[in-house]
Amino acid sequence: MKIDLSKYNNSWYQPGSKVKRLLWYFINELFLKCSLNPSSGLKIFWLKCFGAKIGNGVVIKPGINIKYPWKLTIGNHCWIGEEVWIDNLDQVTLEDHVCLSQGAFLLCGNHNYKSPVFDLMIAPIILKEGSWVGAKSIVGPGVIMESHAVLSLGSITSSNLDAYGIYRGNPAVKIKERTIND
Repeated sequence: MKIDLSKYNNSWYQPGSKVKRLLWYFINELFLKCSLNPSSGLKIFWLKCFGAKIGNGVVIKPGINIKYPWKLTIGNHCWIGEEVWIDNLDQVTLEDHVCLSQGAFLLCGNHNYKSPVFDLMIAPIILKEGSWVGAKSIVGPGVIMESHAVLSLGSITSSNLDAYGIYRGNPAVKIKERTIND
């Protein structure tokens, strides 16, 4: 068999009304992706208006991109760095004290390479308390980063990461345990 993209059909996937998605597209472009807006408060306001659940003390840097805020939960005291892209075709949950460094990419969707019609596949991402996604790192669909796990600079994971584990590479492998000094 061969791939036949002319038969691709993801009509089953309905992330929200067309009007809601269109309105969000413009708000995202004007207030989140625009690097001229340094205000976390204004970004948080718009995200909440579109259904995001956001805790206290959240810092959101300029130039971020969020696909669907109504599929986003952010806990207390999280940091989201410049140029972070949350491509949340499914639910993304950041528990308390999670850090997404510059250019991090959270990706909830992929395509089934075994299917002749390249079916869309989606799965949620959960980043548990104190976890850290390093700059330019990628977290794939269905990944759970356990408490205080670290995905280091430029690394890629499509597998779950253990609590307090430090991971590096592509694919990311555990290199040591994270210790936090008091």
